[in-house]
Amino acid sequence: MIWVMSSSYSPKVMEKKADKDHDTHYDGEKGGFLDKVKDFIQDIGEKIEDAVGFGKPTADVTGIHIPHISLEKVELIVDVLIANPNPVPIPLVDIEYLIESEGRKLMSGTIPDAGTIHAHGSETVKIPLLLIYDDIKSTYGDIKPGSIIPYKVGVVLHIDIPVIGRISIPLEKNGEIPVPYRPDVNVSKIKFEQFSFEEATATLHLNLDNKNEFDLGLNAMDYEIWLSNVSIASAELKESANIKKQEITTMNLPISFRPKDFGSAMWDMIRGKGTGYTIKGHIDVNTPFGHMKIPISKEGGTTRLKKGDDDDDDDDDDKVFVY
Repeated sequence: MIWVMSSSYSPKVMEKKADKDHDTHYDGEKGGFLDKVKDFIQDIGEKIEDAVGFGKPTADVTGIHIPHISLEKVELIVDVLIANPNPVPIPLVDIEYLIESEGRKLMSGTIPDAGTIHAHGSETVKIPLLLIYDDIKSTYGDIKPGSIIPYKVGVVLHIDIPVIGRISIPLEKNGEIPVPYRPDVNVSKIKFEQFSFEEATATLHLNLDNKNEFDLGLNAMDYEIWLSNVSIASAELKESANIKKQEITTMNLPISFRPKDFGSAMWDMIRGKGTGYTIKGHIDVNTPFGHMKIPISKEGGTTRLKKGDDDDDDDDDDKVFVY
């Protein structure tokens, strides 16, 4: 008997077909073994997530405070309220922050290991920031002392959540900060109520030139005054006044001293030659941005003695004043 093989028979082709069927069965076409495993894992993960109630936390910048401000620096505290809907605590991996003004970076940084948010709870995370005015002014020459500049705080919270994984929550908050300027101080005149070489009592008229773009609410003031290198008065006053922005405010300060302590300097003032004065102290003020204690000083000023009827608004010719 003679067997006849068909020319279409090919063992190699059949072998390849079998291999293809094998691949398709496990991980090739849709419905393969690996796809079924993936679907199973995803389905289990979704059921676990639904069962235990895992979800993404929420966050919001609830406020920005200025606990301290001076002529050198401003401290900011950014309050971020974070709510955790999950049944387990979640860690804050780190916090990134950026402060910019009109698109220009003022400072940036990262706070690592920022803490943990309790399960099914909310917490306010306080982010402390510090701005040094010299750094700002050296970088941006057009930012003038006394001005108010807008700013934007950008915060990114990086959080690890079980099942879900790591997420990032970006936040922003806008506001304004001042670049404070120390008021210029000048003695406009010293008006005497009593004058003898043994004792003199007078009122010092002190001008405070507030060049800031915001008012200063005066609470108190301390000062010391020298005439011809001799201290004539020092005091601490509880004084309330509104030192308006971009204006000169005059403070009336009582003083008393003994003219004979000045020696020849007093004779120079009487003769109209003048003598130097210095004033140093502090003003305790409230601002729209917080409380400040600002130093005041003037060195190298000049005073001289004049009769009251020469240049004074008072009609009493017996009084004299120094300006």
